[in-house]
Amino acid sequence: MLDTTPLTDAVDQFADRLRAAPESRLQRAAAPEARALARELAVRAQSLEDPETEPREMPDAGLFAVADQVTVAGRDLALVLTDEEQLAEAVALVQEAQKRAGV
Repeated sequence: MLDTTPLTDAVDQFADRLRAAPESRLQRAAAPEARALARELAVRAQSLEDPETEPREMPDAGLFAVADQVTVAGRDLALVLTDEEQLAEAVALVQEAQKRAGV
């Protein structure tokens, strides 16, 4: 079984920073960046779980829900990852999103 701790740790760290961010920072860049990340992680998880079904898009649940959306999507992906390359790509996505979000 693949150890996905690096992904869950990266997701948890980003989510914690989002929860601590002021509303103004969330509005400017953090929330849109986090929402895009959550959607990408969710699409990857759905594609791995069922490659024949069209992935559903994660809805916009508002500024204050993006941390939870990142957490859920990241943990869902962690459950279905099968190799180190997929894991490394997912961790890199989270780290890049956190940098762009400025949190």
